[in-house]
Amino acid sequence: MSTFNHNDLMRDINASLAPFRKTQGSAMAGFGQLANAAITDGALSARHKELVALAIAVTQRCSGCIGFHVKALVQLGCKRAELEEMLSVCVYMGGGPALMYAAEAIAAWEKMAPPDLPSSA
Repeated sequence: MSTFNHNDLMRDINASLAPFRKTQGSAMAGFGQLANAAITDGALSARHKELVALAIAVTQRCSGCIGFHVKALVQLGCKRAELEEMLSVCVYMGGGPALMYAAEAIAAWEKMAPPDLPSSA
Protein backbone atom coordinates (compact mmCIF):
# COMPACT_ATOMS: atom_id res chain seq x y z
CA MET A 1 0.00 0.00 0.00
CA SER A 2 1.19 3.49 -0.68
CA THR A 3 2.68 5.42 2.17
CA PHE A 4 1.90 8.86 0.78
CA ASN A 5 -0.93 11.19 1.57
CA HIS A 6 -3.21 11.77 -1.42
CA ASN A 7 -3.99 15.31 -0.29
CA ASP A 8 -0.26 16.10 -0.39
CA LEU A 9 0.09 14.31 -3.73
CA MET A 10 -2.75 16.35 -5.26
CA ARG A 11 -1.24 19.58 -3.91
CA ASP A 12 2.14 18.65 -5.39
CA ILE A 13 0.59 17.75 -8.76
CA ASN A 14 -1.28 21.05 -8.90
CA ALA A 15 1.89 22.96 -7.97
CA SER A 16 3.96 21.12 -10.57
CA LEU A 17 1.35 21.74 -13.28
CA ALA A 18 0.92 25.46 -12.52
CA PRO A 19 3.66 26.59 -14.97
CA PHE A 20 2.37 24.12 -17.59
CA ARG A 21 -1.12 25.58 -17.23
CA LYS A 22 0.36 29.00 -18.03
CA THR A 23 2.44 27.95 -21.03
CA GLN A 24 -0.19 25.56 -22.37
CA GLY A 25 -3.31 27.47 -21.37
CA SER A 26 -5.41 26.56 -24.41
CA ALA A 27 -4.66 22.85 -24.13
CA MET A 28 -5.29 22.83 -20.39
CA ALA A 29 -8.53 24.80 -20.81
CA GLY A 30 -9.59 22.23 -23.41
CA PHE A 31 -8.79 19.41 -21.01
CA GLY A 32 -10.83 21.14 -18.31
CA GLN A 33 -13.77 21.57 -20.67
CA LEU A 34 -13.58 17.90 -21.66
CA ALA A 35 -13.51 16.84 -18.01
CA ASN A 36 -16.50 19.04 -17.13
CA ALA A 37 -18.50 17.85 -20.13
CA ALA A 38 -17.71 14.20 -19.42
CA ILE A 39 -18.71 14.36 -15.75
CA THR A 40 -21.87 16.46 -16.13
CA ASP A 41 -25.13 14.73 -15.19
CA GLY A 42 -26.79 13.03 -18.13
CA ALA A 43 -28.13 9.51 -18.54
CA LEU A 44 -25.59 8.72 -15.79
CA SER A 45 -25.23 10.92 -12.73
CA ALA A 46 -22.01 12.79 -12.05
CA ARG A 47 -21.46 10.44 -9.09
CA HIS A 48 -21.72 7.35 -11.28
CA LYS A 49 -19.38 8.90 -13.82
CA GLU A 50 -16.84 9.64 -11.07
CA LEU A 51 -17.11 6.01 -9.93
CA VAL A 52 -16.25 4.97 -13.50
CA ALA A 53 -13.34 7.44 -13.54
CA LEU A 54 -12.04 6.05 -10.25
CA ALA A 55 -12.37 2.49 -11.55
CA ILE A 56 -10.22 3.46 -14.52
CA ALA A 57 -7.71 5.15 -12.19
CA VAL A 58 -7.47 2.00 -10.06
CA THR A 59 -7.06 -0.39 -12.99
CA GLN A 60 -4.63 1.94 -14.78
CA ARG A 61 -2.65 2.39 -11.54
CA CYS A 62 -2.73 6.19 -11.37
CA SER A 63 -2.23 7.37 -7.79
CA GLY A 64 -2.85 11.03 -8.61
CA CYS A 65 -6.07 10.16 -10.41
CA ILE A 66 -7.18 8.09 -7.43
CA GLY A 67 -6.77 11.11 -5.17
CA PHE A 68 -8.64 13.53 -7.42
CA HIS A 69 -11.53 11.15 -8.11
CA VAL A 70 -11.92 10.05 -4.48
CA LYS A 71 -12.07 13.73 -3.53
CA ALA A 72 -14.77 14.33 -6.16
CA LEU A 73 -16.76 11.32 -4.97
CA VAL A 74 -16.69 12.55 -1.38
CA GLN A 75 -17.92 15.96 -2.57
CA LEU A 76 -20.71 14.27 -4.56
CA GLY A 77 -21.94 12.36 -1.51
CA CYS A 78 -20.80 8.91 -2.60
CA LYS A 79 -21.30 6.24 0.03
CA ARG A 80 -18.49 3.92 1.09
CA ALA A 81 -20.65 0.94 0.08
CA GLU A 82 -20.80 2.30 -3.48
CA LEU A 83 -17.04 2.80 -3.50
CA GLU A 84 -16.40 -0.72 -2.23
CA GLU A 85 -18.75 -2.37 -4.75
CA MET A 86 -17.03 -0.51 -7.58
CA LEU A 87 -13.64 -1.56 -6.23
CA SER A 88 -14.72 -5.20 -6.19
CA VAL A 89 -15.43 -4.93 -9.93
CA CYS A 90 -11.98 -3.39 -10.39
CA VAL A 91 -10.40 -6.37 -8.64
CA TYR A 92 -12.50 -8.78 -10.72
CA MET A 93 -11.34 -7.14 -13.94
CA GLY A 94 -7.80 -6.16 -12.90
CA GLY A 95 -6.68 -8.92 -10.54
CA GLY A 96 -3.99 -8.51 -7.93
CA PRO A 97 -2.56 -5.21 -9.20
CA ALA A 98 -6.03 -3.64 -9.06
CA LEU A 99 -6.40 -4.97 -5.51
CA MET A 100 -3.26 -3.07 -4.47
CA TYR A 101 -4.66 0.18 -5.92
CA ALA A 102 -8.10 -0.56 -4.44
CA ALA A 103 -6.37 -0.53 -1.05
CA GLU A 104 -4.87 2.83 -1.99
CA ALA A 105 -8.32 4.17 -2.94
CA ILE A 106 -9.72 3.00 0.40
CA ALA A 107 -6.87 4.70 2.26
CA ALA A 108 -7.53 7.93 0.36
CA TRP A 109 -11.26 7.64 1.13
CA GLU A 110 -10.55 7.18 4.84
CA LYS A 111 -8.47 10.38 4.90
CA MET A 112 -10.91 12.47 2.84
CA ALA A 113 -14.40 11.32 3.78
CA PRO A 114 -15.99 12.93 6.82
CA PRO A 115 -16.20 10.46 9.71
CA ASP A 116 -19.98 10.87 9.92
CA LEU A 117 -20.55 10.06 6.22
CA PRO A 118 -23.01 7.13 6.15
CA SER A 119 -21.68 3.95 4.59
CA SER A 120 -24.90 3.26 2.68
CA ALA A 121 -28.35 4.63 1.79
